Amino acid sequence: MSIEEALEALKSDTNIKFKDLLKICEYFFEGPRISGSHHIFKMPWQGHPRVNIQKDGNKAKAYQVKQVKEALLKLKEMKKEESK
Repeated sequence: MSIEEALEALKSDTNIKFKDLLKICEYFFEGPRISGSHHIFKMPWQGHPRVNIQKDGNKAKAYQVKQVKEALLKLKEMKKEESK
């Protein structure tokens, strides 16, 4: 799976299945560390190095989908810089 494919799968911030978001996070990020209903993934950069996701029924919470998309975009930019 490429970052572009993951971003396409997350095009809508709503109506994303939690299991689909979890698969994307497991593929691209380190983790998860599970604390109750929270799945916490470590990012490969300094600063705020975590993304936290949790279920909302069988769906992912929209604001958490946005956070994952932002993390994927940052990861894409990092990979682009590394290839220069």
